[in-house]
This record gives sequence, structure tokens and C-alpha cells, in this order.
Amino acid sequence: MSRIGRMPITVPAGVTVNIAEGNVVTVKGPKGELTQSLRPEMIIKQEGTTITVERPSDDKLHRSVHGLTRTLLHNMVVGVSDGYEKKLEIVGVGYRAQKAGKTLTLNLGYSHPITFEDHDGITFETPDSNTVIVKGYDKQLVGQTAAVVRGCRPPEPYLGKGVKYAGEHIRRKAGKSGK
Repeated sequence: MSRIGRMPITVPAGVTVNIAEGNVVTVKGPKGELTQSLRPEMIIKQEGTTITVERPSDDKLHRSVHGLTRTLLHNMVVGVSDGYEKKLEIVGVGYRAQKAGKTLTLNLGYSHPITFEDHDGITFETPDSNTVIVKGYDKQLVGQTAAVVRGCRPPEPYLGKGVKYAGEHIRRKAGKSGK
């Protein structure tokens, strides 16, 4: 039995979950609304404020998507109630980020600034010029947006300059060896 798959999901106050035909799940909360089509053969039961996910048999496919289905549902519930965030750090002389209105502008050593707009429930925050926080209610979209921002100037292994996730360890290489 999947340890993750059999854990119940507790729905907090202010969040409504609607399970339609074919396991199309809609979750509404204070942060926003998410809709996702989950595997139709999984059995999703809602009893009061708890949701449980069961599998119809012990087939290999059912065992492999049992925990996944439960985790996707849990991510939706947590996203619309609390939200998700990814913190990025900018390292390098002259590299900086600034937010003006709904536009994030990154100066990363190129001949032009790179701009991003707030969209689809994704917002950017810059507490200081070397930190960018990506916030939103869709976990997949927050992670993808943070990866796109990091991809503008990934950290390089010699000096460590670039955009990196907070807490990310950069494997450093030795430079030229002198005589």
C-alpha cells in the first residue's frame, strides 16, 4: 500500500473541493481557483473536511498513480489556501533585480535588461536588489516560472555568478593552476 496515497487530505476552512464526473477536481480558496483532471480510475471520496484517494486494484499502473493522485490533490488544496513561493538569489557584481509596478527587470550582465510581467496568479517580489521571490497558488507554475528566471543566467562553476535558488549549492571548479 502506498504510504503517501493512503494519507487523508484535510480541507481547511474557506476552501471548497468539487469532484465532478471523470475525476475532474475543482478547488476554490482565498488565493484562487485550480481545476485538474486526475486519473479517472482512481476513487476519490470526500467525507466532510477530509478527502481520501483509493485505488481499485493492485495493478502496477494503479499502484504507481495512487500516491501521485493524492499529492496532486494535496498541492491544489495547499496552493489555494496558503500559496507557494520560490526564493531566488542573484550573485555577481552589477547583477540586480528591481520591481516597478507589475514588471520585474533583471540586469544580469547582458547588453539589455530582461523583463518579466506578473501573470496567471504569479507575482514577483524583490525585498532587496539581490533577491527575487516568485509567489503563486499553482505549485507547478511557480516552479516553472522560477526555473525560467534562473535560466536567464544560471550560476557558473568558477565564480558562482548568476541566478540561483536559495539554499542551492553550486559545485565550484578550480581555476587555472599557476606554476
